[in-house]
Amino acid sequence: MDDTYQRGPLLLLCGRANRPLASEIGQLIGKSPDGATVKEFADGEIFVRIDRNARGRDVFIVQPTSAPADYIMELLLLIDAAKRASAARVTAVIPYFGYGRQDRKDQPRVAIGAKLAANLVVAAGADRVISIDFHQHQIQGFFDIPVDHLYAAPVLTKYIRDKGLDDLVVVSPDVGAAKMARGYAKRLGASFAIIDKRRPQANMSEVLNVVGEVEGKNCLLVDDMVDTGGSLCNAVHALKDRGALAVYAAATHALFSGSAPQKLQDAPLEEMIVTNTILIPEEKRFEKLRVLSVADLLAKAVDHVHSNESVSQLFEIPPDDD
Repeated sequence: MDDTYQRGPLLLLCGRANRPLASEIGQLIGKSPDGATVKEFADGEIFVRIDRNARGRDVFIVQPTSAPADYIMELLLLIDAAKRASAARVTAVIPYFGYGRQDRKDQPRVAIGAKLAANLVVAAGADRVISIDFHQHQIQGFFDIPVDHLYAAPVLTKYIRDKGLDDLVVVSPDVGAAKMARGYAKRLGASFAIIDKRRPQANMSEVLNVVGEVEGKNCLLVDDMVDTGGSLCNAVHALKDRGALAVYAAATHALFSGSAPQKLQDAPLEEMIVTNTILIPEEKRFEKLRVLSVADLLAKAVDHVHSNESVSQLFEIPPDDD
């Protein structure tokens, strides 16, 4: 008997982290995600209940693990509730995987938060993970379960391509994002540059040099996330100082901490292009912001996982030549 039928029909659920995205996914696959109650006791303790029959179902739980940390706890409780309700399989759909920056012990006596967060998801009972643009690719190996790692590049590059920018240079804001930037350059048929910077401390950076030709060209800065916006704004100013015609920026995950929205609005930036992996409240939106949806990407991934079809062949970004 086909494994799809052994598992039973698909059940889509979500926590409170990004209900609009979950609803978009639900509309595309014809399933409402409104099947769970998530609330808090007076002391802040989180309570979760699945309101639909989950026995034998193929359960998909949509929940990015952005701040606050309550969202991680909601995900873990939803996974546990589904397993205890005799779900046949539970897939955690984590559009943004929080704590991904803590992926190694780069200084004494620090935690490897990415590995701990992965362990918690597995320990809660998840059978599979779907996520978009991990901070580092090796995070896939932190999970002892299958991981479908998707890329937002197809969504972002289509938007950029439709703008018809001439003399485009894709710029990596640092060495860590160079491989991602080369992938974007290949997709867009653009040239490539990289910013050499140093980071004196977390959430602070200074530009030392720009390697590549940017004078008189349209520049596209790409990264996996924007947090405080400081590094990105420094990069924008560095490109403009070196004669860039116009500077655009694209990132998958819009954390927008603190005064980031105002910094980005005030920077000599044409447009800040992000996706909706993280819910961006109205107070963090600004004139130069353009939010693209990854609902179609995730809906296709959910559908393919449910029907046991290949996911990686559909959504992988072309590998580097080197």
